[in-house]
Amino acid sequence: MTEQYVVDLHEVDATRIAVVGGKGAHLGELSRIDGVRVPAGFCVTTDAFGRIIADAPVGTLLDELARPAADDRETIGTHSARIRRIIEGVSVPGEVTAAIIDALAWYGEQTAYAVRSSATAEDLPSASFAGQQDTYLNVVGPKAVLAHVRRCWASLFTERAVAYRQRNGIDHRAVRMAVVVQQMVVPEASGVLFTADPVSGDRRVATVDAGFGLGEALVAGLVNPDVYRVRDDEVIGRSVAAKQLAVQALPGGGTTQVPVEGSRRGQPALTDSQVVALVQLGRRIEAHFGRPQDIEWCLADGRFHVVQSRPITTLFPVPDSVDPGNHVYVSVGHQQMMTDPMRPLGISMWQLTAMAPMVEAGGRLFVDAIRMLAGPGRAAFLDMIGRSDPLTRDALQAVLDRGDFVPTPPDTVAAGPPAGGAPAPIPTDPAIVAELVERSRTSIAALRRDIATRTGPELFDFLLAAFEEHKRVLADPLSGQAIRAGMEATWWLNDRLWEWLGEKNAADTLTLAVPDNVTSEMGLALLDVADVIRPYPQVVALLARVGDDGFLDGLPEVEGGGEARAAIEAYLERYGMRGVGEIDITRPRWCERPSTLLPVLLDNVRNFAPGEAGRRVTDGRRRARQKEQEILSRLRALPDGAAKADETKRMIDRVRTFVGYREYPKYDIVSRYLVYRQALLGEAERLVRAGVLAEVEDVFHLTFGEFHEVSRTHRVDAGLLRRRRDAFRSYHALSPPRVLTSDGEALTGAYRRDDVPAGALVGLPVSTGTVEGRARVVLDLGQADLAPGDILVTAYTDPSWSPLFLGVAGLVTEVGGLMTHGAVIAREYGLPAVVSVEGATRLIRDGQRIRVHGTDGYVEILS
Repeated sequence: MTEQYVVDLHEVDATRIAVVGGKGAHLGELSRIDGVRVPAGFCVTTDAFGRIIADAPVGTLLDELARPAADDRETIGTHSARIRRIIEGVSVPGEVTAAIIDALAWYGEQTAYAVRSSATAEDLPSASFAGQQDTYLNVVGPKAVLAHVRRCWASLFTERAVAYRQRNGIDHRAVRMAVVVQQMVVPEASGVLFTADPVSGDRRVATVDAGFGLGEALVAGLVNPDVYRVRDDEVIGRSVAAKQLAVQALPGGGTTQVPVEGSRRGQPALTDSQVVALVQLGRRIEAHFGRPQDIEWCLADGRFHVVQSRPITTLFPVPDSVDPGNHVYVSVGHQQMMTDPMRPLGISMWQLTAMAPMVEAGGRLFVDAIRMLAGPGRAAFLDMIGRSDPLTRDALQAVLDRGDFVPTPPDTVAAGPPAGGAPAPIPTDPAIVAELVERSRTSIAALRRDIATRTGPELFDFLLAAFEEHKRVLADPLSGQAIRAGMEATWWLNDRLWEWLGEKNAADTLTLAVPDNVTSEMGLALLDVADVIRPYPQVVALLARVGDDGFLDGLPEVEGGGEARAAIEAYLERYGMRGVGEIDITRPRWCERPSTLLPVLLDNVRNFAPGEAGRRVTDGRRRARQKEQEILSRLRALPDGAAKADETKRMIDRVRTFVGYREYPKYDIVSRYLVYRQALLGEAERLVRAGVLAEVEDVFHLTFGEFHEVSRTHRVDAGLLRRRRDAFRSYHALSPPRVLTSDGEALTGAYRRDDVPAGALVGLPVSTGTVEGRARVVLDLGQADLAPGDILVTAYTDPSWSPLFLGVAGLVTEVGGLMTHGAVIAREYGLPAVVSVEGATRLIRDGQRIRVHGTDGYVEILS
């Protein structure tokens, strides 16, 4: 195929990214939209860049450039600078030079041009690469144009561009550079238009930044722009800046900064009618590309010219909806303590097995709360959310306060639990919990037995029926009553004992070491495993140096290894279905990667004496009894004290009977998920052996239904898998909001408190007590390195983190609520804890001393 070194912009569309790069393809596509003016010009193609790279001795340097991490600035800077120098110094082949000179002759050799980089990994839906490569304005003459084309080629290897590709997982060798050469427009004003609010995410609000002269002044931060906000063709916000400088083109080429005349400095760069016209133009461009756009524009001779349009990649996506009305989506991940993105198989499995309909956006799951908010149960729903997560409650209230987004409910239902009556119509009987646990075990045993022989399409038909049994168990009315009984008794105790005795969060101490809590028992059981291996130094040494998950096979070779292996395997038999991010079936389980547990297990060996698990249970029960006796004694001294004490005693018995069961339904779910996962991985392995799939994990990027179809037809869309992988990688850069509206507005909520010290980080108090210690910011359970007295600071803790709680003195998380797993376990272990602290892992540095106020709900960073 003959190489093409130059192509006119009017010949380019969005399909030509491989030839003209992202910017060139977008500009060509923009020029095809009616009413959109794009400065004329041409593209120096990626074929020309390919010739340069082929002639430049940079192969070894490219290999070295792929090795350092994205934050290794020194190494990246050294290697990338060497590559740039080589490319800028290489001779441009004669055929490439001739093609560029011919194009310049067509448009005018002495015309002023903008010479702009256009990489193939640029202006993509998942990675914009905004500002990562170079642009040169007002370039005049063939010699200058050729020199700046070389600089654009070299800018593919600026330090910032290289680090950006590293962070986004893009191979340096896979990216090629084209160069856009466009006739200069000398503007009266220029700037940027966002067709969605880049801060709030609201798709109905457009934001315009504008200044005098070339847009370089705004991009370089030399001046503050005028800022306009437009909604429904009306300017709803306006901030006019004092513009001291403007950048203008020089007659012979290049640009210069000039002062703005005093009388013009306070004048707006655009009139309101011009702003509205610009936004209408932007809406046309947005509709063409099908998503919100970041548009660079300039105004010359009273007409707008578009010089770039790229997708806004920082916006959180809006869930698809067949209903055109307003919707208010509440994050499932913030309730389930797993805010990481999930792959399609994980999402679809959760949707198929969950009790409530859920929608997906940005690799996360949401529940549409519009009916609850617009119905008569609004007050009760908000009260329930507020007790769990005040930030979500505040975000929902912010939506309601607008008055025009959610319909007003016809009437209301009283909020919260009853003000003094019996919380749930079941007796306070431990046999109820035992019966529920036995029902679960029987059902899971039947699932394991019946799934064993299923393969191919028959497996998927069986699983669809199994999901109905899954939901039947979760929906067991008795199970729901037991959970509510424990939660409502907790609320009753906290509310009444605060009212009667001024005791904050009294239930925290009263629920120490409650029975039947499978998650807290999991942590204590790992202490028992530590007791088994502690007497055997060779076992401890072997576990300290293992580098893979096959270490169990090597244990019998050392003294005590047989006993250690038996203890670990027994633990995995009981708890091996757990793992970080366990609501996502595509994430590995402990039984598959037992080495994940070793850091915590070895910490237990070092930091505790034998018998620690038993001591903790005994001490917790003793403290709970003492607290009960103290409270009942104080109540009896009050007016009507005998009645208050009797009622409180009933509630204490009730909470200790049922609150531990709160953790069991999640254990049931992940136990079933392990069975589903093993069966689906077995099917994926069969498809790999048949040559249908390249690797087992390909199925993680398919929905359950798509996986079923591949199993039936033995055909898979490789392009779909590639797009899904790219999308999943991009989702990691998005921060999921607690609440998301169908207009795209992302809300995180705020605390409305004035009772905390200045500078303190505010959160939700979930486990009483105050503790001071060294903060250990841990984002990966497998990388935890904790010492006694440390305070664990992390983004979220699902049940798999519970064994770590035994070795720390306090807990701070960014996500969580009163009844989420981390809070329940922190209370049972007597660990002062504050959760839902926005930005905790960013604002608290690893190693800092902090003070956690678990009773009052804030964290102080100490000097």
